[in-house]
Amino acid sequence: MSANAPRHADGLVDLRSDTVTRPDAAMRRAMAEADVGDDVYGEDPTVRRLEETAAALFGKEAGLLCPSGVQCNLVGLLSLATRGTEVLVEADAHLVNYEAGAGAMFAGVQFRTVQAPDGLFDADLVAAHIRPDHFPLTATSLVAIEQTHNRRGGTAYTPEALAAIGATVREAGLPLYMDGARVFNAVEATGSTTEEQGRQVTALSFCLSKALGAPVGSVFVGPADVVDAARGWRRRLGGAMRQSGVIAAAGLVALEQGPGRLAQDHEHARMLYDAARAVLPDDHPIAPPTSNIVYVDGVDAPAIVAGLRERGILAGSMDPTTLRMVTHRDVDTVGITRATDALKTVLAS
Repeated sequence: MSANAPRHADGLVDLRSDTVTRPDAAMRRAMAEADVGDDVYGEDPTVRRLEETAAALFGKEAGLLCPSGVQCNLVGLLSLATRGTEVLVEADAHLVNYEAGAGAMFAGVQFRTVQAPDGLFDADLVAAHIRPDHFPLTATSLVAIEQTHNRRGGTAYTPEALAAIGATVREAGLPLYMDGARVFNAVEATGSTTEEQGRQVTALSFCLSKALGAPVGSVFVGPADVVDAARGWRRRLGGAMRQSGVIAAAGLVALEQGPGRLAQDHEHARMLYDAARAVLPDDHPIAPPTSNIVYVDGVDAPAIVAGLRERGILAGSMDPTTLRMVTHRDVDTVGITRATDALKTVLAS
């Protein structure tokens, strides 16, 4: 199968996650031809170009390539939060649910979790839950937000919402961190720019290996002193790599080519939603997708996943009653049409 072939060319339409994409021919060529050096010595020109490009996109001074989004989040906690304090975060955030307790184990912080509508904080909610540094309270030292919000179906902060939150957090004298794993989806969904997404936060990270389609890697960006601190923490965590330009090269292709095609992923997500809406009862609650993640609540998720699998469609579930499907670059319109037809059949059975 060609490196440019869609995922479903092997018989399966894989909607479990946008992490399943495979590098295309342009990425493979860039990786093979990458100009590399020892990045631990700061001598890999391709890594430096990726980090500088990423920082400039979000209006930040510096960037740091990490192997994963989880490591980016962890170096963010280690660089921005204070041990023995708390991080204010939405209750369903990735930081809390999917990082194996890394924040507590390595950064020495506890999470103050607050449920927010659609997973999105507003300024009033943030202001009401920041705890002051008054004995014997556990003071808040960092506010963290997720963009887009995975467990809430890819919901996204608008620039206006970010500006209000940013002003509130700055007034409290705290840093604001964005787990921006899918921030480029947020840019597309809200009609904003990367600079607008980065303007209000102290630092942020984004995944190269989700919506943008690179095989591996995430980038942390922020002020130069914060990134310097994060670089030290990356070393301690074993994340410093040598000739990592072979990874960065694919990331540069992803940054160049990936954002411009995200509208198609969002359109495909809407097609999945429309298919589900067409066969479910009118009073069955189902939220239209904001970006590329589709949830169908109130169903027998394992049975639907099994039924779709029988028809060559791979999907996932968040829990026994919630079906999850994620669109991405390796599923084209032919594949999504197969998926919508199968979804209608299985939901109607």
